[in-house]
Amino acid sequence: MDNQLTDFSINLQQIEFLAPKMNQGIGVIFVIQGDLTVETNSRFYQLKEKDVLVINRNQVYQAKGNKGNHILLLQISDRFMKQSYEAYPNSRFECFSGDVDMEKDAVINRIRKLLAELMIAYFRRSESYRIEIQSYVSEILLILIRRFKQMGRIQERIDTGDQRIREIIYYMEENYHQKITLDDVSEKFYLSSSYLSRYFKEKVGTGFNHYLMNIRLEHAVKELLYTSDSISHIAMNNGFPNVKSFVHYFKEAYKKTPKLYREENQETGMDTMKTYDIKDAVEIIQSSSIIGELGMLLTDSDVVFTSIETEAEELKLDIRQVSPSKINRPIHNLAIGELSELLKEGVRLQVLMAKEEIGLENIAVRRLIGGTTFIPPVETDEIIATTSPYYNADFVLNFLRKHDLGLFIRIDYVEISRDEENYISEMQDFIKHCLNVYGTSYIEKWYFMFYEPSATAVLVSELERVYLKLYRSVKALIPKVKVGAFLPFSYKDEKTSKNHTWLVEKKVPIDFYGYEANQNEIIDFEELGDDRFSLAKGYIKEKTVKLKTYLRKHGKNQPISLISWNTLSGNTRFTNGTFFRGALVLQNALDLADEVESIGFWINTEQHEKSGRDRKIRMEGLELFHFFSGKRPAYFAMQFFDRLNGDIIARGSEYIMTKNDRGYQLVLMNINNVNPHFTIEETFLKKLNKEVRVTISGLEPGEYQIRKRVFDKDFGALYTKWWDLNSKYGMDEEVINYINETSKPSLELFDQVIDGDWSMYAYMSLNAIHFFDIRRAFY
Repeated sequence: MDNQLTDFSINLQQIEFLAPKMNQGIGVIFVIQGDLTVETNSRFYQLKEKDVLVINRNQVYQAKGNKGNHILLLQISDRFMKQSYEAYPNSRFECFSGDVDMEKDAVINRIRKLLAELMIAYFRRSESYRIEIQSYVSEILLILIRRFKQMGRIQERIDTGDQRIREIIYYMEENYHQKITLDDVSEKFYLSSSYLSRYFKEKVGTGFNHYLMNIRLEHAVKELLYTSDSISHIAMNNGFPNVKSFVHYFKEAYKKTPKLYREENQETGMDTMKTYDIKDAVEIIQSSSIIGELGMLLTDSDVVFTSIETEAEELKLDIRQVSPSKINRPIHNLAIGELSELLKEGVRLQVLMAKEEIGLENIAVRRLIGGTTFIPPVETDEIIATTSPYYNADFVLNFLRKHDLGLFIRIDYVEISRDEENYISEMQDFIKHCLNVYGTSYIEKWYFMFYEPSATAVLVSELERVYLKLYRSVKALIPKVKVGAFLPFSYKDEKTSKNHTWLVEKKVPIDFYGYEANQNEIIDFEELGDDRFSLAKGYIKEKTVKLKTYLRKHGKNQPISLISWNTLSGNTRFTNGTFFRGALVLQNALDLADEVESIGFWINTEQHEKSGRDRKIRMEGLELFHFFSGKRPAYFAMQFFDRLNGDIIARGSEYIMTKNDRGYQLVLMNINNVNPHFTIEETFLKKLNKEVRVTISGLEPGEYQIRKRVFDKDFGALYTKWWDLNSKYGMDEEVINYINETSKPSLELFDQVIDGDWSMYAYMSLNAIHFFDIRRAFY
């Protein structure tokens, strides 16, 4: 169960044996399929399909079931019950569907429906599922209180209206097993010992030490009755200073020694219990196909489950007759700003992480000459200089070569034009140094790209002249290195700018073309009703195809490189964070795989914003990391892309399936190109959820281990965790590290025997990705 639902535990299990255990809180057992025998210290319960049984607080029970049963176990914590229902300590609920009379049949049916809807809500994991679960649990409890409540054991009534006394008692309940005193607690709550003593007795009705001993005795009695631990162990385990003290207080409360009490009551309490096993024999059911069984229960209860919030779809894949195709993976270029940024350990660590987990070939840099990488020359009277302007560059290049990473160097026209002769000379000197130190085979894998934006006043003849000078000076030293140019391209006009036509209309030597594509550039975010959001869906691929068509018309067949791109993100830092877009990134990357030679990313938000002139949110590129090395959606989306392997055997606009030597892989996406401002509204988000029932025909029969990874706004979205842990007092390293460690896609693991068609459900929120690794199991 979700670790954030600390008051509720929901499990689907196949139960063969449940060893004897004492229930904490309220337990509800619901048999969805099969049989289950539950035995308490007073009776047996024979549960059949659709039966419901409530296990009360501190009740000992064990169970035996048949193989193949499906059992839903709902556990509601003591803490929640105490906080929500004041009469809880004095109440018990006698609820077994096999015993109810006809007039309560409708009530039991209602409980069944609520349990089924609770489980469905948990499987769907919509943005409001925690609230849904609490709503269903609360309604179940109201039914139990109003229709099945009986008098429980009598306990002292406490003034629960006093916040401070509740906190003090809660602290005592949490720490009873430790050595705590009146002085300790008074210091903890900033009170004097004498005041706490008077205050406690007034509010609770008994003294502090007496109440603490009662807590300890209550827990000690449980261990006496239901464990075989020694008396001394029980005494120490429950906060008593020694055995003598424990025996003294126990005799005072129960009028006999702990040993005698155990002999008389443990035997009586366990006499009717036939212990099935000392260990549980259960199997967690993680397959979402159980939703079908729950849906049938709802239908049988004359209650049809519908959800106005979720769009339902059917996806049927027949892989028996397919023509497999290969997965193309473009070269990945990771922009870091200047080369000197790699002197920072944090940047190097991010580069290595990206290299290992998403694949990486080149580091993209700017301002190589004239930036901060080279050490300025100093005057010296040495015959042979003992310093080198390339000291920092060598450190970085040694790191890159060691990890098989090349360079993608962007050279802006304005850089060269400041001092053309000096620039070309310094560039050639650096290349010669690299050839001497690292050899031709490494350097000739690099890329050099001449860059001038579309909004330029530079004459066409001047741009052409400077580019050719750069091209020839580099090629003279490294003939096989790739030298290309950035080509501004208008999606609307389907052509380049006037000042760049020479790149396609003249016979200029160009090894590749670089270009940009950004869904945000065709959106007016102030127009909430702008229909361009629907047009943005295929914008990046369509622009790419238009560019290639334009180049072919001019006889140009060189490869193209997407140096900068972005999906919809919004025009503020807030919408850029809250609008989850994992599926948009993956979809576009998959669409571009067959069209481009390379694709570019920015390493992190800090370096990206640093590359501009201000600290505004940058929208023209995708970043892999946020500040403090938190992973952004592009990171996990591309990690899924890298994880895909084998041959493509099925593909659609929102899914892709592959076959490999380990089995199969299936990726599902819930793609939504909508205004990011809308997604701030929860009511709007609900309409974008999607339920997909997938049926696959043609899987090879056998046993499989299925690994399901979910990447959505709840699992992997950094901003969600950041927002949940927000504090006006700021965050420290511990909180930031926790956010980074826990912000990752979820992983579920379950076994499946496949013989024929295989069906399963996927409940997907906005732009979610579900990745299924369907692995053959061999024994």
